[in-house]
Amino acid sequence: MTDSGLPATSAPLPWQGQDWLHLNKQLENDQLPHALLLAGPRHTGKARLAMALARLLLCHEPSGGLNCGHCHACQLSAGGSHGDFRWLEPEDKSRVIKIDQVRNVVEFVNKTASFGQRKVVVLAPADSMNTNAANALLKSLEEPAAGTYLILVCHRLHGVPATIRSRCQMLKLAVPDSGQCVDWLDQVTASRELSEQLLILADGRPLLAEQLYRSDGVEDLTRRRLGLRGLLAGRATVPETLALLGDIGVDEFLQQLAAEMQSVLRSLSRQQLSTQTGRAGFVMLDEITRLQRAVNAGANPNKQLLLEALLTKLQRELGDGQLGDNIQ
Repeated sequence: MTDSGLPATSAPLPWQGQDWLHLNKQLENDQLPHALLLAGPRHTGKARLAMALARLLLCHEPSGGLNCGHCHACQLSAGGSHGDFRWLEPEDKSRVIKIDQVRNVVEFVNKTASFGQRKVVVLAPADSMNTNAANALLKSLEEPAAGTYLILVCHRLHGVPATIRSRCQMLKLAVPDSGQCVDWLDQVTASRELSEQLLILADGRPLLAEQLYRSDGVEDLTRRRLGLRGLLAGRATVPETLALLGDIGVDEFLQQLAAEMQSVLRSLSRQQLSTQTGRAGFVMLDEITRLQRAVNAGANPNKQLLLEALLTKLQRELGDGQLGDNIQ
């Protein structure tokens, strides 16, 4: 997400109401931290919340807890040309925020604000910084320049170095309430039934559901989900699952596999979780998370070998039919 082509006013999403009120109260009481870490699952709106907060901080005439939409600062941020704002994300096809990008931001925050009294930087996702980039950011977190706010967005909290986490105030954002998500999706799909189906396919993540609707990706996700669940339930072989996955990228494969594993583990009873199968599920999820971290750090594994190895291990450890009753 960038700040180009934004609406006049940037508001939080409906399920972020309580978090937004908390942030507003901190701002009103001059208690908003100069380094804020927004942590939570992918596709739940963390970046939108960060953008809404950034534009509120830069606005000269905030109204009703939001940026006004008409002052000079709001017009500049809507057009992507506000000189006191930076949105930092991996460049081009890179998965990593690199040290040169962070150095440019550090130089930026040390300069005097051009349009007001505040400067804002959003790093999204912060867990995509490599080690050198994270180290370069530390000084700005330890000794923030006056009027500077750093908003870090992260999908995987463990992917952010402890040295960074300890210097930020953390706001954990959970998977939102399904009712609020469906109400919001209804405005996009104009169909309650379709909204509910999309949210189920997206594993409760509303922005992924919206993305699926707008990109006609429902059929692909459904086919891949059926393939993974068939393997977990002992109903499909590895070659059959690979065929259903089709031309899936490594990132997307790991993300979808992690989502399926989390969904299955949530469906198990406490007694089932304590069995060998339950324990194997957690070990498998840990391995998927480790691979995600490596890929985000720049690793480029052979896709075919990775998919075959993970699916074979999944079948060996969990695909013996013991999970059949828990796979829908």
